[in-house]
Amino acid sequence: MFRGVNAVTLDSKGRMAIPTRYREQLARVCSGQMVLTVDRDHCLLLYPQPEWEEIERKIMKLSSFNKQTRKLQRLLVGHATECELDGNGRILLAPPLREFAGLNKDVMLIGQGNKFEIWDDGAWNARRAEWLESEGEDDGKLPPDLESFSL
Repeated sequence: MFRGVNAVTLDSKGRMAIPTRYREQLARVCSGQMVLTVDRDHCLLLYPQPEWEEIERKIMKLSSFNKQTRKLQRLLVGHATECELDGNGRILLAPPLREFAGLNKDVMLIGQGNKFEIWDDGAWNARRAEWLESEGEDDGKLPPDLESFSL
């Protein structure tokens, strides 16, 4: 399980060092093979490859006749990019994905159980404040076929 909030920095080539406390687990679980994709909240999602493959199978089994499901398939699977931990524990965030999430130098790596979210530091702080202020409000309903689905 990946937990915690970690402030990290992107280098000039767009590489991000994974905090040391996660590296051993990533080596064991996926041999450093990971998949990076976009999220509708304009952050990035980073999965160990076996976790991603399970998610991808579930997403692609959903009916593409549902407009919301098709959007989700296009966004998540269409932007999915394989990446690998290098010898220094870094991953390269592809330029189109960095642009999508508005990532520059200071980013936040947020552990979310089976995956990480990667946010621009400023965007993370603003959204976190927004979520705390709007606690208890209804953000809308998911399509019935997604109500029991978890990314």
